[in-house]
Amino acid sequence: MFRIGIGHDTHRLVSGRPLVLGGVCVAAEFGAEGHSDADTLTHAIIDAILGALCEGDIGTHFPDHDPQWKDADSLQLLARVMWLANERGYAIGNVDATVMLERPKLRPYIQAMREKLAAVLGVPPESVSVKAKTGEGVDAVGEGRAIAAQAVVLLVQRR
Repeated sequence: MFRIGIGHDTHRLVSGRPLVLGGVCVAAEFGAEGHSDADTLTHAIIDAILGALCEGDIGTHFPDHDPQWKDADSLQLLARVMWLANERGYAIGNVDATVMLERPKLRPYIQAMREKLAAVLGVPPESVSVKAKTGEGVDAVGEGRAIAAQAVVLLVQRR
C-alpha cells in the first residue's frame, strides 16, 4: 500500500535569524521567523508525511505556544514524525520538495540538504529531491519578504 502527502510552509524573512533549510545553515543576512528554527523546507516535508498518515499538521504535533519547541531543531521534529510513520508500518519511498526564495541562490547547498534530510528519513539521498525557485519579483517571496516550500512524500507500507 502507498500513501501520498502534500506539505506546504511559509515564513517571513527577518534580520538577526539564521536561514536554515533542510538542516543546513545557508549564508544570508536574514533568516525565517518562527518559534522553532523555522526550517521551512523541513516543515513542508513534516506536513507531507503527517498528511500521508492522516495525522494533522506540524502545529498539531509541535504547537508554537508550547515552550518545549522554542528554537527546536526541525530535523529532530522530522525524526519524531518518522518514528510515527515507522510505528504505523510505513517508510519513505521518495520526497520531492521545492523551496521558493528570491535570494540567496541555493544551488551550492542543495546536495547537503538532500544528504541531511535523507539521513533522518532513512533513505539514500537519491530518494530526496530538493529544487529551488525564485518568485520572479512577484508576491512576498519575489519581493524578498518571505520564504515558502512545498513537498510531496510517498510512503510505502513495509511488509
